[in-house]
Amino acid sequence: MISAPQAANAPVAADPAYTGTKSSQALEEAQKTAAASSQGQKNLRNSRILQASLQVSIQAGNDSLALLYRTAVDEINNVLAPELGPNAIQNAMSQDNSAQATAGRIVGLSTAMFNAYAARYPGKDMEVVAQDFVNVVRGGFEQGYKEAEDILNSLGVLSAGSPVAEGISQTFALVQKGYDDWLASKLASLRNDAAQA
Repeated sequence: MISAPQAANAPVAADPAYTGTKSSQALEEAQKTAAASSQGQKNLRNSRILQASLQVSIQAGNDSLALLYRTAVDEINNVLAPELGPNAIQNAMSQDNSAQATAGRIVGLSTAMFNAYAARYPGKDMEVVAQDFVNVVRGGFEQGYKEAEDILNSLGVLSAGSPVAEGISQTFALVQKGYDDWLASKLASLRNDAAQA
């Protein structure tokens, strides 16, 4: 039996209420650290995007599409990361940055990840997997587009009729059409394969 003086000197951690409080405090601190880390990562990425945007030559117009491409690919990488790991799509900025080429790379690079994505769902209907996949990459693209649009807006280059506004708008429409066309082609191929089986 512990005497009163020994009990007074006993560690407080032995008290279950104290241990629970300490654990919940540690959990809260860990959650704050994780949130700060996630926010820190987003801030770092946004900082990189802003640095890239400062290098955009507004007169050239097409360079703004490089920013759109980068933010779209970054967001597609983010949404694919839980399934396929970080940097599922590598960003290559030293290419043709016309609306058609930018849209083609965004669609081509993201849809090239389908087989890896589909491998994660071996028992699921492939038509559903294809539709889910397009929804995921389309969502990543739209988020990246919104971020690029916000940055370009803050730089004051998206005024009505500007070549920059026209270029990113055209790229947005081409990417959306590219995803629709890819999905239609993939579904037709899957149905054809099923009919032949």
